Amino acid sequence: MFREMRRKKQILSIEKIIEILNRRTSGVLATSGDDNYPYAVPLSYAYCNNKIIFHCAKTGHKIDAINRNERVSFCVIDKDTIVPEEYTTYFKSVIAFGRARILKDENEKRKSLEILARKYSPNYREGYLKEIEDTLLNVCVVEIEIEHLSGKEAIELVNS
Repeated sequence: MFREMRRKKQILSIEKIIEILNRRTSGVLATSGDDNYPYAVPLSYAYCNNKIIFHCAKTGHKIDAINRNERVSFCVIDKDTIVPEEYTTYFKSVIAFGRARILKDENEKRKSLEILARKYSPNYREGYLKEIEDTLLNVCVVEIEIEHLSGKEAIELVNS
């Protein structure tokens, strides 16, 4: 169902992929947007238990696209170093494919928001718990159940 990567030497291990997903703070969500135009939007996220979690407004382009088609992809760039004298870029990136689900259950939403808050504000537990309670009913939380993960790095990084 998912394509195999052609350049096998450049494939990142699942351990490195998960390390990148846990370390980075932003990625690009790609959906099937209006009139079948692709819609890609940067957002903050958290990775936990083979899922990508993010929060957003309850309405808008992103939510409309997910409601139309739950299949999405999510890309995270870990490294992007331009090497002009070699006419190349040293890169590392991860792409996740999966199905997005808008969380309706308050307990699920709360747990997911806590995962996000621990990633971005780990030293402010009391504050983020209050913020979650204050905003829980007005925020949308989306969970992407990952079906396929791939990661790739520049051949120069493999050889170093």
